[in-house]
Amino acid sequence: MKTEIMNSETSIEIIRRAVDAKGNLPAAAASLSAEADLYVAGLSPFCAVQVMLWLEATLDVEFPKPMLERRSMATMATTAALIGDLLEAEARPRAA
Repeated sequence: MKTEIMNSETSIEIIRRAVDAKGNLPAAAASLSAEADLYVAGLSPFCAVQVMLWLEATLDVEFPKPMLERRSMATMATTAALIGDLLEAEARPRAA
């Protein structure tokens, strides 16, 4: 599922969908730059958690505890970088 999604959309587009679905912002995510501060734009801590859960379910990833902090969701660009790191780590072969 996540490979199909990542092949058809950029990570920023996926995050925009998550923010629109769960972020409860007064404006559409498409109207914000990838570097815009989502908390300044109106993202509450509760909605940030909802966005993270949506992303986890959609991309079949799990944000590790060290990533579960406010700055992880501060901008769509930051979140995209974290997702990229997660997917890259999952793709690496594990040592036996």
